[in-house]
Amino acid sequence: MSVFRFSAVALLLLSACCWADDEKDSGELSVSELLERANSNLVRSAGDPVLIGGDIAVDSEAERNADPCTSRGCKWGKFTDGKVYIPYYITNHFSSREQAIITRGLESFSSFSCIRFRPSRSSDRDWLQIESQNGCWSYVGRRGGKQVVSLAQQPLHVSQDNTCSNLRNDKTNELHNFNKIATLNQGTPYDYGSVMQYHKYAFSKNNQPTMVPIPNANVSFGNAKEMSRNDIARLNTLYSCCECPHEPSVNIHVTAAAFCSLCPSLAF
Repeated sequence: MSVFRFSAVALLLLSACCWADDEKDSGELSVSELLERANSNLVRSAGDPVLIGGDIAVDSEAERNADPCTSRGCKWGKFTDGKVYIPYYITNHFSSREQAIITRGLESFSSFSCIRFRPSRSSDRDWLQIESQNGCWSYVGRRGGKQVVSLAQQPLHVSQDNTCSNLRNDKTNELHNFNKIATLNQGTPYDYGSVMQYHKYAFSKNNQPTMVPIPNANVSFGNAKEMSRNDIARLNTLYSCCECPHEPSVNIHVTAAAFCSLCPSLAF
């Protein structure tokens, strides 16, 4: 069974850092569309990771269908204060403005979870190194040592039992993105509103839909520009967080009440 594709490494709020050529136009796109645009037509070089699901990195083709978390722990450790501290380093590939955007996205996790991203120190053995490499991608979970994140990642794909794939419309080299895998969804239902739900035309070769919702083909999906309530609940369940802030420290466009599914006694 594949581990639930969500960990504190999930920089869901950094998707806006995969800047499109036209910033005004990119503001109209969903997270799924931004990521697909950023990773389309990439020319892979020797040493680049293999991408699955659009932006999940693995080291080789042999790992494409393997569970990356069966032989090692994927989660970052929790400290005695109940927080999960994740060191990060932003390289000078980015301008001051871009670094500020990335930092703001990282800091926003403290508004709805026990995850605390902090600048790395020389004593840190494991850390995230945020670089501007070829596309937007990340590995799943904690890997140890320097762990590269190229601008953004997509760690939260769930079961496809609620969608029907029109494989005849997919680009031939993208069919693997529609393989069914077992997941651990932390007790949450299928979420059409998840920030990691593919959009209707994802990987299409002819501008025709590659996915149709079932049983209701008219359901809207793949349009998210921010984390859904279920996205947040999955993160908090995975790390046993119980965070119900009344005043989020960063403006993340969703209400604090949406963060409290694990803490009903604290919900408003």
